[in-house]
Parts: sequence; structure tokens; C-alpha cells
Amino acid sequence: MQIHVCVKHVPDSGALIELSGEKSFAEGNVKFIPNPFDEYGIEEALKLKGDGEVIIVCAGNTGAVSSIRAALAMGADCAIHVVTEGPFTDSALMAEAVAKVIRQDGSPDMVFTGKQSIDSQGGRFPYFLGQRAGDARHQRRQRAEVRDDCVITSREVGGGVRQRLRAARPCRGLNHPRYPKLSDIMKAKKKPVQEIPVASLELAERCSLSLEKLELLPERAGARMFDGDLSAQIRELLRVLREEERVL
Repeated sequence: MQIHVCVKHVPDSGALIELSGEKSFAEGNVKFIPNPFDEYGIEEALKLKGDGEVIIVCAGNTGAVSSIRAALAMGADCAIHVVTEGPFTDSALMAEAVAKVIRQDGSPDMVFTGKQSIDSQGGRFPYFLGQRAGDARHQRRQRAEVRDDCVITSREVGGGVRQRLRAARPCRGLNHPRYPKLSDIMKAKKKPVQEIPVASLELAERCSLSLEKLELLPERAGARMFDGDLSAQIRELLRVLREEERVL
């Protein structure tokens, strides 16, 4: 089974971001990692591949190689790097690029993506990719059963209720991602990574989004404590919300 897994190169959620101008930040001081949601797709692909191969597909600047090697260390066999100029890319444009390189690479049985990235958190890429690839997509899967002609998945829909979905293969998509051992990290350095400049793909899609400005979140004010019994605290809280914060 040939499985492609889309992985995004993102800043670690615990990194201290320092802005560099209005549209960029100082990347040299930031640790980058594979998007954690995408790691679930890698793990699932490794479980399902059998005698096949797992191929990482990542669109990003030259620094994305570190995230690609981290994904290969988990057990993927090889990777395709769609090289872009900057860290911020349009989801629709990248979906077309990724769909094109996957088609050029062969006929995949399955394609996995994370539900969203932890940096932009748009959650649009999987839908754009499914549209351009013409495949079915299952969202927020919790369990997968692969059969000869289809994949049956289940997901939580609220209130403890699970929904079962069936999709013809190929389709797109739960587990606990593995931690690579040191020996796997060393082996990953020798695994093949094919570099494809995004400009060479001659994409029909045009960038629909542009970055106007980056701003740091304002610092949160300290907690405010109320005295008295529970009723007095509730009355004071309501007063503050109504008269001072003006949210009621």
C-alpha cells in the first residue's frame, strides 16, 4: 500500500516568538516541529502500510527539512519537499501543489492530513486537497478499518455518540504517535528527500490570501479575586461584568 502523509513545518507551540518587522518573525530563535496533528496521520499510515511505503509530503521553505527528517524518523520511507520562499503559504495554492506532486509520484492508496495546523489553525487545507484530488475525506476519525474496496471509520459527534462512515478507496483521514529512537533519527538522515520548487509546478491556482500584519497577543491582566460568601461574590462578579467590563 502506498500512503502519502501531508506534514506542515510549524513553530513549536511553546516557542517564544519575536516579531521582525510587521510581516515576519525571527525564525532563528524559534524551534520548528512537524505539525502535531499531522503526526497522527503518520502513525496511522505506518500501521496500515504493510509491505508498501509511507511518503511524507511537505510544502515549506528550506527550514522545513528539519520537520521532514523528524517525520522520517518516525518510520516513513521517503519524502517530497515542495520548496516555497516563506513560512506563510496560502492553503488553496499549497493544496494544488501537493495534489500535483502526489499525482506525479504515483497512484496513492490513501492520503492522510491533520485536521488543522497549530500555527494558522485555518483547517482549510484538507478540504482544498480533497477537492483538487477528487477523493473522499473523513474528518476527526477515531478508528479505521481498511477493506479491499473501502475504508470504514468512526468519529465522535457529541454526547458520547459515534458515527460510522464508509468511503471508497482512496480516501483521506487516531492513535498515539510514536517517539523516534536515536537510531531512527540517525537513519532518517540518509532517507531520500525529493525537492521540487513550487515555481516549477506551473500552478493554475493563484494566491487568494495575503499577510497584512503580525501582532503579538496582548498580555493578560492578573486574576481578580472576590471576597465574601458565594452570593456576594456572584453579585460582585455581575456588577463588574455589567458596569466595568460592559459585557452584559
